[in-house]
Amino acid sequence: MAKSSAKPKKGIITDRSFNFLKQYINNASPVGFETWGQKLWLEYLKPYVDETYVDPYGTAVGIIQPGHEFRVVIEAHADEISWFVNYVTTDGLIYLKRNGGVDHQTAPASRVFIHGKKGPVKAVFGWPAIHTRIGGDGKENQPKTENLWLDCGARNRKEVEALGIHIGAVVTYQDGFDELANGNYIGRAFDNRIGGFMIAEVARMLKENKKRLPYGLYVVNAVQEEIGLRGAEMIARRIKPHIAIVTDVTHDTTTPMINKNIEGEVFCGKGPSLSYAPAVHNKLLAVVEKVAADKKIAVQWRALSRSTGTDTDSFAYSNDGCPSVLISIPLRYMHTTVEMLHRDDIEGTIRLMYETLLTLSPKTNLNYL
Repeated sequence: MAKSSAKPKKGIITDRSFNFLKQYINNASPVGFETWGQKLWLEYLKPYVDETYVDPYGTAVGIIQPGHEFRVVIEAHADEISWFVNYVTTDGLIYLKRNGGVDHQTAPASRVFIHGKKGPVKAVFGWPAIHTRIGGDGKENQPKTENLWLDCGARNRKEVEALGIHIGAVVTYQDGFDELANGNYIGRAFDNRIGGFMIAEVARMLKENKKRLPYGLYVVNAVQEEIGLRGAEMIARRIKPHIAIVTDVTHDTTTPMINKNIEGEVFCGKGPSLSYAPAVHNKLLAVVEKVAADKKIAVQWRALSRSTGTDTDSFAYSNDGCPSVLISIPLRYMHTTVEMLHRDDIEGTIRLMYETLLTLSPKTNLNYL
């Protein structure tokens, strides 16, 4: 892939932070193996926080003003969907299992890295030519998890093993960051490493603008969201926050094949999305909505029913209950290698989190009655 010459327009994102974003997106951080990405993230974050730590499963935390009795979290998740090596044939072809909600229909003819014991090995998802893939019933075969395989060029199982590939080796796509027209960025795993980038930028802005908060701020990059919000569940019990602001991606619903009657209307480039859902605390949501209005930050709205499907749920229902809010960034083509979002939404989401933190205090009244 040709190198991107993209440069951020003058705004919140600096040249240094933009370079970090590209490096962070291009680095693998699969579910259960997030350490590779967390090292990069912590290295970038450390100048802007007072303390850092990593929990037993790899969730990374930076703390501003540790020791405060009142604790606020801003959170994203670090993991990306991927595959596991499941079986190697005698001919050296490799069959897989999902690691998170990876889409088998986008896999054929894709390039991947198999992360083995001797380092990454290049491979491809093999797929028969269109001339040859008619089944016995006369119908064209469709991609399924059970009929997809990897080809790394090995001629037999022994050669596969010699490359360091083993059962359970994790597999990620090669595709990385690039820029399209009109301020649109693409890459794999913007879900949700863009969130990790944005919360780190909030910490940077607080440091550079010399803002002192009346509480301890925990900047949390959680693991294992893609398999059931597991990292957030663990870290919420450890931190016991009083307020949580979670950021994740949400669907841009303006492309073909998406039913707005079900998914609502959300556009890339028109601002972060706020959501109504049982896990979203109504009074905290009202605080965020007022900040957006006062600071003239455009927002969009969604209704998410009984579950947000994000780490918001784990924080909201943790411990004795934690008032939580979700600030989402619109994304096209979720769980593909060409996830797309808009740079204006990145800056809008960062600004909304930053300004909300400056509004909050231990005296903020979030009682319902």
